[in-house]
Amino acid sequence: MEGIQQASIMVLFSGLMVGVLFGFVLQRGRYCMNSAFRDIIFVNDFTLFRSYLLALLIAIIGANFLEDIGLMGGSGLRRQSFNIVANIIGGYIFGLGIVMAGGCGSGIVYRMAEGYVSAFVATLGFASSLIATIHGPIKPVMQFLKSFKVSIGSGEDAISNPALWDLFGGQSMKWIAIAVIAAIIIPVVLKGKPFAKGPKKGYSWSLTGLLLGFILIFALWASNYWGGQTRGLSAAGPTAEAFLALTMGDSMSKFDPMFDFWGIFKGTWSALYIFGIPLGAYLSARGLGEFKLQAPPASEITRVFGGSLIMGFGAATAGGCTVGHALTGISSLALSSIVATIFMVLGNWTMVYFMFIKPMKD
Repeated sequence: MEGIQQASIMVLFSGLMVGVLFGFVLQRGRYCMNSAFRDIIFVNDFTLFRSYLLALLIAIIGANFLEDIGLMGGSGLRRQSFNIVANIIGGYIFGLGIVMAGGCGSGIVYRMAEGYVSAFVATLGFASSLIATIHGPIKPVMQFLKSFKVSIGSGEDAISNPALWDLFGGQSMKWIAIAVIAAIIIPVVLKGKPFAKGPKKGYSWSLTGLLLGFILIFALWASNYWGGQTRGLSAAGPTAEAFLALTMGDSMSKFDPMFDFWGIFKGTWSALYIFGIPLGAYLSARGLGEFKLQAPPASEITRVFGGSLIMGFGAATAGGCTVGHALTGISSLALSSIVATIFMVLGNWTMVYFMFIKPMKD
């Protein structure tokens, strides 16, 4: 990344608008990836998981279609390098942390706007740990874990950021792979009766999934068109960038274009939507009458803060959070994101067992 560009009104507006839309839908749908994965084994409820699958299906089709017609720019969907050890260890640790913190990256950010003091604490811990891992004293650990890379193919044809179809013959298999995935997801989604009447307050799981899928597609395009690099949605790197912009006046990104926002701060397009998420969630919560300051006991605050520190290290090491990998990353069918997501789910289930299921059995 070379130089710092002067921001335009549209850079500011588009970034904030994506965040506001994202936060509004998250709050209206009571949506959090931690809950989506946790509820499967804790209460045998697939509702939020079906919402996730619907969003993912829309995102996979839409993102790859836009890439194929050239609307994702020269960099395309920017599939991450397959850092297999970092994806596994970081993903698993992140999965552990989100259960302790009571929410995934986007979950804790939007719940600040509902008045949860624990969400403020979790967001602070998450941002601090991200920065310490990306820029600070824990960076060597992250770099060591990321040094183990896997490529598909050999020599000049080796692909360091492979997609799922690269395992089955390459680019020609892309839409066949997508068709198979759609055939698997659609029956699961339909089993949840997506056209049934929704709740009296908020959005149904199907409407939430539908809207999240389209917001991600818009974010992928907008981040490329106005932000200068296709990035989509994530709550890990952008949270660190937003926190640094807020406290230091500089997002310090080495990988995404940086903008000078009229001398106020220097930041990335993605940092803007992190600011927009709680604003959108607040507008939704106020509209539903669900904003209320709530302070948990000290023991919960301690657990939440510890979990958020674990989250930050895990997300930075894995190369993203649940939104960044399980939604944005898998929309491109990057192997790195598929593997990271699998281990995020396993980490989530491990901590759910020890925090909730095992004590009930004992």
